[in-house]
Formats: sequence, C-alpha cells, structure tokens
Amino acid sequence: MPLKSPPARGYIAKRLVIYGKDDRKVREQLQKILQEALDAQKELKSTQELESLRVRILGKKGELTGLLRGMGKLSPEERPAMGQLVNSVREKIETALDEQAARIADAEKQARLKEEAIDVTLPGKTRQMGALHPISQAENALLDIFTGMGFEVVQGPEIELDHYNFELMNLPKNHPARDAQDTFYISDNVLLRTHTSPVQARIMTTRKPPIRIVCPGRVYRADEADASHSPVFHQMEGLVVDKGIRMSDLKGTLDAFAKSMFGEHVSTRFRPSFFPFTEPSAEVDVSCVNCGGKGCRICKGTGWLEILGAGMVNPKVLDMCGIDSNKYTGFAFGMGIERIAILKYKLPDMRCLYENDLRLLSQFK
Repeated sequence: MPLKSPPARGYIAKRLVIYGKDDRKVREQLQKILQEALDAQKELKSTQELESLRVRILGKKGELTGLLRGMGKLSPEERPAMGQLVNSVREKIETALDEQAARIADAEKQARLKEEAIDVTLPGKTRQMGALHPISQAENALLDIFTGMGFEVVQGPEIELDHYNFELMNLPKNHPARDAQDTFYISDNVLLRTHTSPVQARIMTTRKPPIRIVCPGRVYRADEADASHSPVFHQMEGLVVDKGIRMSDLKGTLDAFAKSMFGEHVSTRFRPSFFPFTEPSAEVDVSCVNCGGKGCRICKGTGWLEILGAGMVNPKVLDMCGIDSNKYTGFAFGMGIERIAILKYKLPDMRCLYENDLRLLSQFK
C-alpha cells in the first residue's frame, strides 16, 4: 500500500490532547499505528522504502515518537502502563521492520547473483599474451651459447668517442668507414657507434688478459633500409685475449657456435678476407640452412651462407690498447643478430623484423 506522509506535529499533539485522558482511545490509536506499520511493511520492495517507513513511524518526528512526547499530559498513574504499551508497540514494529529488512536484503542479493551469474559452460576468453621479439630471442640464444663456453657478457655506450670506435680499432683518419656518409657524427669526436668493437677496446684498455667477452648491442650506420640493411641494427662481437691463442681456437669456437645455433648437420668454412683490426682475417660461412648445401635460391646456388667476420686480433690493436703483443695473442669475431635471426627462423628479409606485423610476431610465442 502507498506510504502516507507523517502527520504534522501539531496534529499529533492535538490527538493527544483529545485522547490524553481517554485510555481506551489512546490504545486504539496505538493499535492503529501498529496495524498500519505491519500492513505497510509487507508491501515494501526495497531498502529505501523500508527506511522511509521506519522514519515515518519511529523517527524523531514519527507518529510513535509523537505519542511518547504527549505522555507528559497523562496523569502520573496512567504513565507507566501507557509507556509500557507504547514500548511494546515499538518493539513489534521494529521486529517486523527488521524481519522485512532481512527478506529485502536477501531478495536483493539473489537478484544481484542472478544478474552476475556466469555460465561456466561458455568457452573461455583467450587472453593475448606477448612474447620476446625474434631479435631478442636470437640474441638470447647467442648469449646462451657463448656464456656456456665461458664468455662474459659486457655492454658499452651507444654514443661513443672516435678514439674507441675507430682509432683503437686500427682505422686511420682517412679510412672509408670514417666517411660522414657511413657514420652518424654528433660532433668531430663523438658519434653513434658503428659496431660494438669499441666495447672490446674499452675492456682491453682497462683489464689485463686473460679476456673472454661477448658484446651485444645496437649499432648505427647511414644505410638505406632494404632487404639486408638498416640504419639501426644489432650486433654481437666476441673477443678472446690470452697467451697462446691460435687460429685453430677461433675455428673451433665458431664451428661449435654454428652447430649449436643451426644444428649438428651444419658445416662451416673460412674464406680469406681483410679487416683493419684483425690479421689474418676471414669471412665465415655455414652450409645453407634451407637446402643443406645442395644449392637453392637462398644461397644463390652456392650451398653456403655468410654469417660473420672474424680473425686474429691485429698486434697493432693489442699494442694500442696497452697489451703486449709479443706476449699475448687473441681472436675476435662479429655478427649481425638480425642476420642470424633471418637464417635461424627462415625469414624472407631483414625488413620483416621491423614491421611489427602480428601475423609474423605471433609465431614466435
């Protein structure tokens, strides 16, 4: 039933004046309030409606409270009995309202549960998970192989001094690699490193042999982006300096690396080459990972794929870095990580590693 607004305070007082001396009529009035409260609470559907009824009947300006205030007009003999009666009515109303509040709360809870119910028979939602980029995966594979051989991983600055990037690598002032068209110069003596060799130079100038390190990192060259070049790419170089290091040590190390990276069936070959910082120098090839050395489009029918450059550390480089070349020898090698990734994962060319195509990247989870 609709809730009635509480009567004005003056109206309640008027009723008490009329019935204050008439015990029977006051009892009827209390019974009427009780019955109205009990009937009204049965129709309530929400906590807000119930609280409105509670305030209307039991609040500071409610009907029952108004009767209690009017008891001052009763005679001293009538007050105890009437106070007991009013309190009894209050308790019955409060009990009924509390019970209804519990029922409403339970109904609201059931409604929420029904609304928030989950159908466990529905298929689950697939969460898209990220993964390491193929370049990172290839770099980690390289690091696992070389650290397993006892190499230490060292890092160096990408903004480098000419002294470490070129001079200590036996690259004279007139060397083509110093051309501004090939190198990103910041000033006459500061540049973006073109290889990770300056990390080797920094280690050789601050440590004494034995040295056994690999240096991974980003490098920069003023190249146009195409199938095999990028102005920013990743490189890993290795360096070993100690007494009695020979070319056979270099060949054994790189052959073990190739078999670990590409499979035991892979063969290696060394072709004579030239680098200012190694002497003798070599280009290192592996048997084609696509055709197994039979000849195909990838290897241009040769059966071989170039993967890195290497050689014995030039004695002049050792001397410039403060290492006695009469006492120590060493070998060094360097490879492009993108090149290794392309061969290992059989990718079409270098550009696909930078396009962020999820169709490709999702295959490397």
